[in-house]
Amino acid sequence: MSNPTQYTWNDSNIVDDVAFQEKDAELFKSLLEKKEQAPKNSASLIPGTILKGRIVEFTKDHVVIDVGLKSEGLVPIQEFSNPSELVLEGEVEVLLDQAEDDNGQIVLSREKAERLRQWEYILEHCEEGSIVKGRVLRKVKGGLMVDIGMEAFLPGSQIDNKRIKNLDDYIDKTFEFKILKINIERKNVVVSRRELLEAERISKKAELLENIKEGDVREGIVKNITDFGVFLDLDGIDGLLHITDMTWKRIKHPSEMVHLGQKLEVMILSVDKDKGRVALGLKQKDANPWDQIEKKYPPGTRVRGKIVNLLPYGAFIEIEAGIEGLIHVSEMSWVKNITDPNDVVKKGDEVEAIVLSVQKEDGKISLGLKQAEHNPWDDVEKKYPIGSNVKAEIRSLTNYGAFVELEPGVEGLIHISDLSWIKKVSHPSEILRKGDVVDAIILSVDRDSKKITLGVKQLSNNPWESIEKTMPVGTLVKGKVSKITAFGAFVELDSGIEGLIHVTELSDQAFGKVEDVVSKGDEVTAKVIKLDPEHKKIALSIKEYLIEKNQCNHDDIVLTTTKRKKKETLKDLESVQETSGSNDEHSGSEQE
Repeated sequence: MSNPTQYTWNDSNIVDDVAFQEKDAELFKSLLEKKEQAPKNSASLIPGTILKGRIVEFTKDHVVIDVGLKSEGLVPIQEFSNPSELVLEGEVEVLLDQAEDDNGQIVLSREKAERLRQWEYILEHCEEGSIVKGRVLRKVKGGLMVDIGMEAFLPGSQIDNKRIKNLDDYIDKTFEFKILKINIERKNVVVSRRELLEAERISKKAELLENIKEGDVREGIVKNITDFGVFLDLDGIDGLLHITDMTWKRIKHPSEMVHLGQKLEVMILSVDKDKGRVALGLKQKDANPWDQIEKKYPPGTRVRGKIVNLLPYGAFIEIEAGIEGLIHVSEMSWVKNITDPNDVVKKGDEVEAIVLSVQKEDGKISLGLKQAEHNPWDDVEKKYPIGSNVKAEIRSLTNYGAFVELEPGVEGLIHISDLSWIKKVSHPSEILRKGDVVDAIILSVDRDSKKITLGVKQLSNNPWESIEKTMPVGTLVKGKVSKITAFGAFVELDSGIEGLIHVTELSDQAFGKVEDVVSKGDEVTAKVIKLDPEHKKIALSIKEYLIEKNQCNHDDIVLTTTKRKKKETLKDLESVQETSGSNDEHSGSEQE
């Protein structure tokens, strides 16, 4: 074989494609000529054997290597990690992939030789559980490939002990790894970085728990935010900063103060070494504004602040940084029954209020909005003395009476029993309507309970007090039937008082039902037969009235007949009486 021109593998020695093609053809011809002349070594011809070779030639795409066999081998240039470092006559290790291909050429592999040497190194120097250093090469399905002297697989779940956002952040970086598994049959290795991080974290946690103590101030990084607080990483140990220990003022959510990744200086409040728990505080680094609260804001103090929060039961007002007080809905107005604080104040409003009470231990201040204004009930006893006459507007009606407004914020009640002396009222709407302005008299005033009672009937005399004089038993009265019942008929008399005609007192004749004698609306004449002023009852009788009337008619007829016709017979007299009786019945029928 002629000595071909030799090249080191660098850019300056690359020739054109035509020259390389001629050189390849010449090389292959030379190799075929040497095939028959080369000695045969049976041990060196076993595929998978690593051989030492000498670089004898460079072509465009291959490196020609002499391994002492009957022919030289061609190794693709891309199998060498640093082709620029190759030199003629340099020694390299290659693996005999095939003793002879279809063209009678031996097949060598630099890549497989390196892989086998790496595998031998791993088996010799490493075992499962060993710690190795490696560089992350690339992403693959399910994880990363790592160079630890050979390529090893790093599963995604073993990359880190925290949530991974982007795998690209790990590529080309060098870390320590723990060998989890060595599979000899498949010649692969599985490694973990997470186990080392966890072991380091546990070690740091134990050391920190041993040295940390209450009152220490430590720096931590916000790693998680929840509704009830913030978890901080204190260089290997997690601590909880509860929402109530974040600030002296009131906040709805921790995110109002912190964000993920933020560094915070916090105070150690408590350490539970058995459970590995640490409670942290942020507000404890500052003076507690509640320490002098009782001296600074005694009850009765007038304060000014901004509405910072509204809830169904009241409004919170910030008096100063970290100090809030509650204005309950019941303390918002003297004149209105407030059920929604939004009806009085809005978030952001600046208001004046009076301190009602301070509960330092509970961190509470009760405030009053209405107490900062004049209370109309303070002088109500002077303005509305008992017995005074007033005009009031009907604001609402209930089953038991009517509420009236005497002035804004001052209301009173007219009870149903104080509406009328003479009528039995079932509901105030029978007499009053909402919006009416009525005359009334003050019956009682209770400033402390904010109650005033009024009466309408007291404006006139009670007719029942003089009923025995104005309507004694035996008096004939006229009235209109107001109601029919099974036991009789109620009659409204001219005075407005109602009397009852019992069913037995309706007529001196036999009948079936009350309706057979009288109907609602009939005007009747009756006789008072019984009075009960205490229970406001009057008993009337039509029957007694008719009997009395018939008796009077009988006497008048007898007297007149005697004077005019002294000679008439008794039979004629009886005839006249019958005629008179018939006239009375006709008259009674008309009244009915």
